[in-house]
Amino acid sequence: MSTSTFTVLLGGELVVTDRLEKAVAGSRFIAADGGMRHAAALGIEPELWVGDFDSTPQALIEAWPQVVRQPYPAAKNETDGEIATAEAIARGAQRLILAGALGGERSDHALQHFLHAMSLAERGFDVLLTSGREECVPLTPKTPTTLDLPQGSLFSVAGLSDLSGLTITDARYPLNAFALPFGSSRTISNVAEGSVRFSVDHGRAIILARPYDMTGA
Repeated sequence: MSTSTFTVLLGGELVVTDRLEKAVAGSRFIAADGGMRHAAALGIEPELWVGDFDSTPQALIEAWPQVVRQPYPAAKNETDGEIATAEAIARGAQRLILAGALGGERSDHALQHFLHAMSLAERGFDVLLTSGREECVPLTPKTPTTLDLPQGSLFSVAGLSDLSGLTITDARYPLNAFALPFGSSRTISNVAEGSVRFSVDHGRAIILARPYDMTGA
């Protein structure tokens, strides 16, 4: 077991895939409110369960009586996911996997997960957001990254600001030190041709990958 890798179970969509199982293997787990429903599918038992439990049915609580619960009032300043992430960091997390961070019924929560992941990356944490079928990592000047994607799978880079010096290699549409204006769709829908490498000199972006999507771009 890795003592520095934590998987935080969030309330969005989660499909158990081989890539998801590989990513979370050996990690420690913390559940945030209704994200606890993913524990059974993953075959794991979190060491902590936090939240206001407003999206947790009683049956789920009764199914996991042995898991330590840390309740919070509904009227609080942070989301359950942010509380769970803070708990992971307090316990020594250096790599954070936010499972169930994408999709789901709450677009506001999904957007907040993107922004929170970006702030974590800027603080030096290694962050992965995943739904099992889709994966996401922040890209900043501090965090050049390589994604090991299947040949022919889709990915996109969504700029959260103007980008300069954006470089993408081992892709159908490579870029070298490219300036991407904020709001441009130029980097949406690209195709992996191996382990894709990304870097940027200035700005912030989110890389969204669909490892099982071979529909082309």
